[in-house]
Amino acid sequence: MPAYLTLGTNDPEKSHAFYDTVLKTIGWAAQSDFPGGWRAYSEAGRSDGFKFWICPPFNGEAASAGNGTMLGLPARSRAEVDAFYAAAMALGATDEGAPGLREIYSPTWYAAYLRDPSGHKIAVYCED
Repeated sequence: MPAYLTLGTNDPEKSHAFYDTVLKTIGWAAQSDFPGGWRAYSEAGRSDGFKFWICPPFNGEAASAGNGTMLGLPARSRAEVDAFYAAAMALGATDEGAPGLREIYSPTWYAAYLRDPSGHKIAVYCED
């Protein structure tokens, strides 16, 4: 079974609409849906490899963003980082760092940071 990450949401419809749109910019897509608002995403919608789920918490309590938790998604180019960030901002994401070089990590590390509609910190990056 491939590795996965689960992010909680209190509004699956809004979160799915957000990720359906922004993930297209980096070649990712919905991979599967389960009842109760569960949706998995993966690179090109493939069933193999890493995936992450957006869904209400299994315990039925309110979802909250984890302090220090961040999902990093690879992009194939700086243009994809820019497109992801622009799409996310247009859909109500919160800026945590506009696209740009982050030379503290490496001279070619290009990334953007944001919070999704549920407050989860997301990085999209490339190193070219």
